[in-house]
Amino acid sequence: KLAVLEKINDSAKVVPATLEFVDVAGLVKGASAGEGLGNQFLSTIRQCDAIVHVVRCFEDENVIHVDGSVDPVRDAELINLELALADLAQVEKRLLRVKKDRKADPAEAKALEKVAAVLNNDEPARNAVLEDDEELAIKSLGLLTRKKMIYAANVADGDLAEGNDMSRRLKEHADKEGANLVLVSAQVEAELVELEDEDKLDFLEALGVSLENCGLRALVREAYDILALQTYYTSGPTETRAWTIGKGWTAPKAAGVIHGDFERGFIRAETITYDDLVECGSESAVKAKGLLRSEGKEYVVQEGDVILFRFN
Repeated sequence: KLAVLEKINDSAKVVPATLEFVDVAGLVKGASAGEGLGNQFLSTIRQCDAIVHVVRCFEDENVIHVDGSVDPVRDAELINLELALADLAQVEKRLLRVKKDRKADPAEAKALEKVAAVLNNDEPARNAVLEDDEELAIKSLGLLTRKKMIYAANVADGDLAEGNDMSRRLKEHADKEGANLVLVSAQVEAELVELEDEDKLDFLEALGVSLENCGLRALVREAYDILALQTYYTSGPTETRAWTIGKGWTAPKAAGVIHGDFERGFIRAETITYDDLVECGSESAVKAKGLLRSEGKEYVVQEGDVILFRFN
């Protein structure tokens, strides 16, 4: 979409949306108790919005597995156990403090008790049903198993299109947890970096996959989905840019990601749908057809909107 908007407006600069992935080295058994660099890694994960768990789903005698065999479900369960143990230790410690503090928020105590019960039942913290005030009360804890999770099944290049028995078993495991799964191939991603655009398409076609549905791009889309994110665009001769916002955001809030002054002094959002702009070929043609809308403060921005904000 950015390339199309750039061409329509002859933009001098193009700025894509960004989604940051923090690469955390593999956790080991005992990480919740500080084994390896467990405490450091777990602290890093707590600061993230969601977890992508890359799980090996390929056989290769030249790539040694720490446990001596490849079993994606076992590996997933091991890491989930370490995350849950870390959460339980944190929740129990916090609950003791809250019970001793007469001024403590009752909502926090309730939330901690609900989460502790779920964790003690060998379930992730995300299975605890919390009220809005309870959710807010424990948000600062950054509970690991309350975060949304995507399993990235790392398969060999030949299995990227359809997966394999290991990835299918991992998918069954993910479904039971209410988590999502995406097929990726680190091998393919490494090779794509070295190829020209035309060669990339030929390479992927030979594997039975398309660029849009391949590994990393599919993972980004899945991340947007579980985090309830979407994109709108600003586009003109100077710059075409994609902006990431939450689904359900109103126009003033969406304007605020550009600059706080846009939100505070919001007047209106001159809005065109991406499809209308592409079909008409220019903003002037969109206006001539009466398809440019002037939206107010209550307008909920939609995926793919192309917007010009007016503000004081």
